[in-house]
Amino acid sequence: MIYELAKTEDLKTVYDVVQHTIKTVYPKYYPIEVVDFFCELHSMEAIAKDIEKGFVSIQKIDENIVATGCFVDNHITRVYVLPECQKKGYGTFIMKTIEAQIGEKYDKAYLDASLPAAALYEKLGFSTIKHERYPVENGVILAYEIMEKEVHQVSAGINYDGRKFVPKMNSENGEVSEQTVFLYHQNGCLLWAEYSGGDILKGSLIGSVSDNGELDFVYHHMNRDIEVKTGKCHSVPTVLKNGKIELSEQWEWTSGDFSKGESLLVEV
Repeated sequence: MIYELAKTEDLKTVYDVVQHTIKTVYPKYYPIEVVDFFCELHSMEAIAKDIEKGFVSIQKIDENIVATGCFVDNHITRVYVLPECQKKGYGTFIMKTIEAQIGEKYDKAYLDASLPAAALYEKLGFSTIKHERYPVENGVILAYEIMEKEVHQVSAGINYDGRKFVPKMNSENGEVSEQTVFLYHQNGCLLWAEYSGGDILKGSLIGSVSDNGELDFVYHHMNRDIEVKTGKCHSVPTVLKNGKIELSEQWEWTSGDFSKGESLLVEV
């Protein structure tokens, strides 16, 4: 998986990703006038200008562009994942990456949330600060939310010993859930943990902690179907204002279907 800045030659593909997603997903939530409004808002000309200014990034899977993200200052303006690639953690990965980039200069991130995306943003910790209404054609009113979230830089010197985490989000091909509790231990750069709950009868992980607090570990567990599953994971921490830690994870099964996914864990 590659996430990188879009180039001029990517314009047509990025435009197609955005337009295809809007025309496929938005009619389930909005009348045609609103769908047309979003298509015009994210025109090829608008995307070209954002690419030229270095605001647009693309996510590639096997060299194919499947998603795109865009932000200006601390305003997230365009995040789209192809419908056939949704619910695989790509949108969460893009959002967490953008949040980290915004956090280098700002304390808060903002976005205008459409109905299809509002639930995802809430799960990622965004809160509605204002309800907006915008008139489009034929007297139709577009309703949307203005949302914000405090963002913070990753901090070094984190100690995970004795901290408990629960998953807030997980890809559909994952097995842990909000009922799964992780108890972490640390001794120097050595990290290990036990976890159980939900569909997990018992699990454990072991790995290392880098100087910037990022984690690399392998894990194994037995689920309620009495299957032993194994995998590996890279986890990036964010220290919140209240001192709690949020872990953005990219993982891969090393058994079963060998698929990949994304998780978001929060400290309790």
